[in-house]
Amino acid sequence: MSKKPFFPLYMDLSGKDILFVGGGTIATRRIAVLQPFTECITVVAPEGDGSILALVEDGNASWIMREFEMEDLEGRDIVFAATDDKELNAQIAAACRKKGIPVNNASDRELCDFYFPGIVRQGETVIGVSASGDDHRKARRVRERIQQILTEEGIL
Repeated sequence: MSKKPFFPLYMDLSGKDILFVGGGTIATRRIAVLQPFTECITVVAPEGDGSILALVEDGNASWIMREFEMEDLEGRDIVFAATDDKELNAQIAAACRKKGIPVNNASDRELCDFYFPGIVRQGETVIGVSASGDDHRKARRVRERIQQILTEEGIL
């Protein structure tokens, strides 16, 4: 069976209430990328990567230091299930789908409503790169090469 392609969509995240469940490396990286695009990021995790604390202190994110509860989904516009517990991530994804909340499940691309792209950003220019969830290293190499070319050409 052939895989459905995902459409690259650029959207205004200002005013969107974004929830991250999990405070590890994946959540930290994605929050760092998202912070310039939105004012409201909440992290629910009993503990996290030390870097996540710096993001919370320096940016527009808040951290609720406890285990996730299904009520945490209320009022959210976008959810990232980024725990190290695949079963919990799947439960979060299922609950989000029932509520009509777009969800990204960091542990199972089949349970994602959207993929998180690699981003090249300079001022108003934003370029997203994805390998349809199949090869993160390839997407990173393409993103790095785009950045290099645009920098060499003086565009960025």
